[in-house]
Amino acid sequence: MKPIAIDAMGGDHAPKVTVEGALLAHKQGIPVVLVGPTAVLKQELQQQGGDLPIVEAPEYITMQDHATDVRKKRRASINVCMELVKQGEASAVVAMGHTGATLASALFNLGRIQGVDRPTLLIELPSERGRTYLADGGANVDCKPEWLVQFAVMATAYAQAQGVADPSVGLLSIGEEEHKGNELTLQTFPMLKATPGIHFFGNVEGRDIFKGTTDIVVTDGYTGNVVLKLAEGEARTLFKWVREALSGGSWLTKIGALLVRGALQGLRAKMDPAEYGAMPLLGVEGPVFIGHGSADGRAVLSAIRKAKGVVEAGLVERVRAGISLLAR
Repeated sequence: MKPIAIDAMGGDHAPKVTVEGALLAHKQGIPVVLVGPTAVLKQELQQQGGDLPIVEAPEYITMQDHATDVRKKRRASINVCMELVKQGEASAVVAMGHTGATLASALFNLGRIQGVDRPTLLIELPSERGRTYLADGGANVDCKPEWLVQFAVMATAYAQAQGVADPSVGLLSIGEEEHKGNELTLQTFPMLKATPGIHFFGNVEGRDIFKGTTDIVVTDGYTGNVVLKLAEGEARTLFKWVREALSGGSWLTKIGALLVRGALQGLRAKMDPAEYGAMPLLGVEGPVFIGHGSADGRAVLSAIRKAKGVVEAGLVERVRAGISLLAR
């Protein structure tokens, strides 16, 4: 397996956390290469007591840059990562931080898979059944029905690459009945129903995402991103309330807090974004994963492990095969 290219300068806490995550992955036997200014990365590696291969990239995209700046900064680290994949010198790209710039760089350098109108960001959310895959996570704010169909096909390919044999697909709407929804969902429903290669369940509602009613939920990027931010915010608020409830009160309450501490830590880990690592960008000619700008070393490691798994499962080939069925 070719190394996974890490945009070592991406994210709020780079290069510290990107180097940390890459070193953890290296210890687990996953080949990685850091991309960024050599002098900066060598200094960080020395501080962390590690050694990894580096590919020089004299520029990088900051969180304040515009997504289109990837065209101006041709030797930016994210562009060099994409070039490594395009040239067959890396198997995947992992970038933490600027979602728009990573998407723009992937389209600019790798291009779309033939037949794909718009790539999609896939979100993994915890559910009663384990995980629910949500597409789109924010790459496409305004969508057409045929794009949602492509999202469903690509998400199905990803879920299968993750080991889900026959993933079910739900269309996010305001009611389970076929006649409910806005113009987009009303037009998309019959198209999904007739799409070969996917297991279409029908309409699902917001609560079904966390129930795990379907393995995959399809929606436009505007709604999907609202769902993501709402879920993250609710999780943080919920744990804040729990901490406040357990930290105050009587001595019995405090004893109870000690007794449930282990269980709560396990629940927090299940809901921790770091455990999910990064979102795959599906529909481009190469595996690309985009993580949170605030990611820590564990999140970088999770993203790298996930990238390794789907590369070995032939993700891009699976997406190509699924999309090709739509043209028949």
